[in-house]
Amino acid sequence: MQNRQPHSSRRSFFSGAATVGAAAAAVVALPQVIPSDATVSEPARVAPEKGGGYHLSAHVKQYYKTTQL
Repeated sequence: MQNRQPHSSRRSFFSGAATVGAAAAAVVALPQVIPSDATVSEPARVAPEKGGGYHLSAHVKQYYKTTQL
């Protein structure tokens, strides 16, 4: 009777190939990371002295667009 060893090298090859494939898919699926220096933001606004801190920002404009019929 012969002692046969399983083909562990074949298993490790396919396991490694699956790991590399999953890592490649994750890199492609993730969005690009933009450095924080390049982000464009609105200038800081000074709070009014007597309240009434409402201002028409891009977020508010987008909300108004979604509520129009």
